[in-house]
Amino acid sequence: MIGERLPPLNALRAFEAAARHLSVKEAASELCVTPGAVSQMVKALELRLGVVLFNRMNRRLTLTDAGQSYLPAVRNAFRQIAEATGRLATHSETGLLSLSTTPFFANAWLVPRLKSFQQAHPDIDLQITTSNSPIDLTRSGIDVAIRHGLGRYAGLRSERVLTLDVVPVATRELVEQMGMPACPSDLALWPLVHDAERQAWHRWFGIRGVSDLGVLRGPSFDDPTLLLKAVLAGQGAGLLPAALIASEVDRDHLVKLADAAWIEDLAYYLVYPAASRDRPKIAAFRRWITSAR
Repeated sequence: MIGERLPPLNALRAFEAAARHLSVKEAASELCVTPGAVSQMVKALELRLGVVLFNRMNRRLTLTDAGQSYLPAVRNAFRQIAEATGRLATHSETGLLSLSTTPFFANAWLVPRLKSFQQAHPDIDLQITTSNSPIDLTRSGIDVAIRHGLGRYAGLRSERVLTLDVVPVATRELVEQMGMPACPSDLALWPLVHDAERQAWHRWFGIRGVSDLGVLRGPSFDDPTLLLKAVLAGQGAGLLPAALIASEVDRDHLVKLADAAWIEDLAYYLVYPAASRDRPKIAAFRRWITSAR
């Protein structure tokens, strides 16, 4: 029987991921297992097949001739399974919609508004996970993601959901040390803390006509709440959502260094594979989240 000849699915996934990355460590990260587990699954697959699939040299992998011959068939099988699953999902208006979003967006915006989605679509159950890391939407089992950035994600569609007013702030101690900035260009001389993409400050300076900044140094953080903690610790001035720092300003823990600004292309985006755009569940969520206020 066919089933008796098939290797374990997890071993095939480990082989395909390791072959794609040519790295056990990166394959383990993608599959959410340890590097040792990936190595064991690949070795078990090699024993079952009776061939060596990888050359292992100083922690570097290359495919053997057997591995190169085997990989296209394995990769094609996974692609066919994914496509068939997608076609089945397209025919269903109901069920589970898995969403990955950042912790800040989930807490500050999404969760307080979810009741309206549930009322409009009682037959769709949202499964929400939070992460700041990039998600491989083609292999992770996640349907859609919400990420903060410039909306440029290779191979994926993105739609703007929310642009937040941001305010440059710092502790009073840092202001006393550096002096209150008289003009935007003064802040280029300050210690700064950054978003994960290190783009917010460049765009903030840009809309104020400040150019030729060179490299803006300082630590970066992948979540606004972590960036806020760094600012409160006196590590530098930070650009933060106005709503997030309002209470800290009121308590005199932070000082506004300029008025709030709207950086147009730096926003929260709904991200999904282009082929999934018209799946009923995803289409329903797209319509709701891009119109919700």
